[in-house]
Amino acid sequence: MIPIVIPSYEPDERFPAILKDIKESGLGPVIVVDDGSGSDYRKYFDEAYELIKDNGGIVLTHEVNKGKGRGLKTAFTYILENLPDAIGCITADSDGQHSVKCIKSCMDALEKQPEALILGVRDFSGEEVPFKSRFGNNMTIKVCDFLCGVKVSDTQTGLRGISRDFMKYLLDVQGERFEFETRMLIETRDRCPIVEVPIETIYDSKENHQTHFNPIKDSIRIYKIFGIYFVKYLISSVSSFVIDILLFALFCKLLGNNAETPFYATTATVMARVISAIYNYLMNYKFVFTSKRSHKSSAPRYIILAIIQMLLSAGIVTGLLFVFAGVPEVAIKIPVDLVLFLLSYYVQRRFVY
Repeated sequence: MIPIVIPSYEPDERFPAILKDIKESGLGPVIVVDDGSGSDYRKYFDEAYELIKDNGGIVLTHEVNKGKGRGLKTAFTYILENLPDAIGCITADSDGQHSVKCIKSCMDALEKQPEALILGVRDFSGEEVPFKSRFGNNMTIKVCDFLCGVKVSDTQTGLRGISRDFMKYLLDVQGERFEFETRMLIETRDRCPIVEVPIETIYDSKENHQTHFNPIKDSIRIYKIFGIYFVKYLISSVSSFVIDILLFALFCKLLGNNAETPFYATTATVMARVISAIYNYLMNYKFVFTSKRSHKSSAPRYIILAIIQMLLSAGIVTGLLFVFAGVPEVAIKIPVDLVLFLLSYYVQRRFVY
């Protein structure tokens, strides 16, 4: 059994239309979540119940609007507690974007790979796709891949196949509104594969496909998730730099008066760098990337990356000093190291941890 979950907030006539199609197809049961739409929209949910009740469907209601993420969690909880035979569920939107044919395609994919997260992905290259949708999706794809290591063709699709085990896990994942679907993608890392199923790209010309997605508030929530990962990397890097400087100063003070160590500054630099590098490695391993690789695998890669980064910095800065003669060394080193810093994040996330 694979129930269909449809969260809805202030629906219109497209909502009962998709439920009629689902009923005629024999799919279901359908779990509808009224996310605090209010009495003005009660007729749609009453009609929905009449359409889905014969196949075991139900309408769950939030007294106030809590967001799509919370609506999905409400449905997940119901399925886990009341439908023991369900191997997972299909989530779909109530605004007509997802046809029964597309829902069935994702359902078939989930049956074949019940351990995977199934994504019904749209083709954003068509002329019928609004520019803001095409641009927003392409931008989010790149940011999600670079910062989180999750590469998909459609980051905001609401048509998804979710396994029973993953539903149970997602109940404890943060996110109450549209950002929950982004967190869902990130949580697949090292946990379950993502399988993409091409679906129709349907945009209602009326009012340019009306949506409750707030382009400012919801985009901020989504990009805040991405930003957290890079902020963690910044915290790790800055704290490593501070530790390196403090240890360098300490070792210089301890070794500076020792006649047997004339190169005390070099010794202090190496000792401080080794300790700060170990700290940075462990911080990135546990705090930034939450790696599941063994230290035996990740530590040598980190060391190789650190050496390569140091050699690249020295080589590129030296070469640019010849090209831009008279430019202060620091003015050249800062942008070079900034680019290497960003590349290091990408390499660490993809290959080290």
